[in-house]
Amino acid sequence: MIERYLEKNIKEDLKEKMVFISGPRQVGKTTMAINLAKEIYPTSYSYLNWDYAGDREQMINGLWRADKKLFILDEIHKYRKWKNYLKGEYDKHKESFNILVTGSARLDIYRKGGDSLQGRYHTFRLHPFSVAELAGNKNKNFIPLKELSFDTAPYQAFENLYKFGGFPEQLNKQNERELRRWHLERVDRLIKEDIRDVESIRDLSAMQVLVQLLPKRVGSLFSLNSLREDLQVAHKTMAAWVEILEKFYYHFRIYPFKNKLHGSLKKEPKLFLWDWSEIEDEGAKLENIVAVHLWKFCHYLTDAEGYRMGLNFLKNKQKQEVDFLVTVDNNPWFCVEVKKSIERNISALEYFGAGLKIPYMYQVVDKRGTDLIKNDVRIISVEKFLGGLI
Repeated sequence: MIERYLEKNIKEDLKEKMVFISGPRQVGKTTMAINLAKEIYPTSYSYLNWDYAGDREQMINGLWRADKKLFILDEIHKYRKWKNYLKGEYDKHKESFNILVTGSARLDIYRKGGDSLQGRYHTFRLHPFSVAELAGNKNKNFIPLKELSFDTAPYQAFENLYKFGGFPEQLNKQNERELRRWHLERVDRLIKEDIRDVESIRDLSAMQVLVQLLPKRVGSLFSLNSLREDLQVAHKTMAAWVEILEKFYYHFRIYPFKNKLHGSLKKEPKLFLWDWSEIEDEGAKLENIVAVHLWKFCHYLTDAEGYRMGLNFLKNKQKQEVDFLVTVDNNPWFCVEVKKSIERNISALEYFGAGLKIPYMYQVVDKRGTDLIKNDVRIISVEKFLGGLI
């Protein structure tokens, strides 16, 4: 059993407040929560799932076993009044027991009315497994705006993740047939169970078609109008569907960095999937796995360390582009260009690096063992770069 990267932080925060853990379906939230509970309170914790009638009745009626010190509440965001409910129960019982909430929707922003829980909880977003996690690299002493430290990571860890994704079940099985079946079942349950339970979607079949189209949009500028025309729906409807899928961790979008370089602004975001194993195009798949690792890195420094992190991309009217820019308090920290092989042309990195005064620039390549410096750009193999994150 690999210790997940958030476990220590969650244990510390549970001593003071409620802890919310959100993330994609089947990413390991419940498993991690129960393992933590067994470690902290081996015989005095209780797991309650909103989807089970008996557990739901117990939660609604506020029936808490007196011999339990920790309650894990799973999928409670499906309850329309969940925020008010948790506020009341926490204020009443915070001296008696701790509360750990898990859910497959974005609990930090998901709102269905009710009073604010401000000041009563900490929130964490659990990501799929990464190269650093599989390699056992404990990279948690990150200093913003300072250079990253890259530990050696086995290429096999990257290969397994690249092929089977970072979700625990399929990463453990490493079976292509099972992976294909899992893709179909995961999307079906996401739409017909998770989303249907909390959103009013009239045409679920059209949303399923939308999900089939999104993997081909990965890495390029994302146009709602193009999708709207393909599915023959209103722009407002398409925007709502894309937002719902993002809330439920199917995909995420990153936006262009706002800066003063002439012609560098573009309105359209770029879209990436939480599960890159669905993507067929090799170049897009490589860019996506790097995107998820950087997204995880930013979320960790935000959730656990309290930094204001940002992940953007750079592109101007002259078609110069850099895939990713990581910022702290909107100040550039490092930028990343992803390539299948070493590219001699690094002019875009140099241009944006000089114009925005970006401290560190990386060209990440899928060439095992690479680590070179060219004009202040570090050309580094993908497994080594990702092994230096979280």
